Amino acid sequence: MTITITTAPCCWGVDDVNNPNLPSWERVFHEAAAAGYGGLELGPYGYVPLDDALVAKALTERNLFIVAGTIFDDLVSPENRETLLRQTDEICAVITRLPQPEQVAGQRFRTPYLTVMDWGHDERDYAAGHSDRAPRLDDKAWAGMVANITAIAELARRKYGVRAVIHPHAGGYIEFADEIERVAGDIPQEIAGFCLDTGHSYYAGMDPVEMLRRYADRLDYVHFKDIDQGVFDRVLGERIRFFEACGQGVMCPIGRGVIDYPAVKRTLEEIGYHGFITVEQERDPLNVAGSLEDVKQSRDYLRSVGF
Repeated sequence: MTITITTAPCCWGVDDVNNPNLPSWERVFHEAAAAGYGGLELGPYGYVPLDDALVAKALTERNLFIVAGTIFDDLVSPENRETLLRQTDEICAVITRLPQPEQVAGQRFRTPYLTVMDWGHDERDYAAGHSDRAPRLDDKAWAGMVANITAIAELARRKYGVRAVIHPHAGGYIEFADEIERVAGDIPQEIAGFCLDTGHSYYAGMDPVEMLRRYADRLDYVHFKDIDQGVFDRVLGERIRFFEACGQGVMCPIGRGVIDYPAVKRTLEEIGYHGFITVEQERDPLNVAGSLEDVKQSRDYLRSVGF
């Protein structure tokens, strides 16, 4: 198993680009390198400037690369198609001009990837982690979402050679086991792969190890998180948005939570996964002072168990 560990701006509280408390992207780059990572994701659209020369210089100065860009938006609404494709175009144009890592033997698709996540629906945000009460899309709305994801993936591949990977995300319309199974059936492997996230799998009531094994044939990219079980049990008993739960510390440094990472490692070895794994820990950006210590703890723990 050949694995490269990277990180992402969400570890510094960067999820909503309109949040006035976000740290500078230069700080995120600097602390990612200081914590021992060789690369990171670009973060949500609008956070890092869409200026490849400026960003490439900042990466090169810190000996970093970019592993992926992100679409984190409403994938359901047909009227959002134009915005989604504009974001795809602009993100892919930048990430394909930024420093890239060495590609590893056995890796299915070269970097950079485009992670595609649904977001922006109050009725699902408040139902994150609750499969029993989360509303599902009707057939027409589901077909519209599938069409939007397909259009994103085809544009990224055709124009830029970028592999789109679908990321099930707590609080979006692709979160629970039935939705993941349905999207796997409706969007063929040749169109888009999967980026499975251990933390989001657990949050949605699934076994992260079982999910990695079940979708091994679609697994092009992986996200690692860990969950504080005590905080998780409490927030699931409240009417709370997903990122409010993150602000209360439901995500913790890897190795301090409930997810069994030695078992995750064995599973990735068994399925023959080679490539990139990105460490994430969503948080309130007001708590950014703890980000460097936390991402370093996660990296050190993963190294201690063989990653």
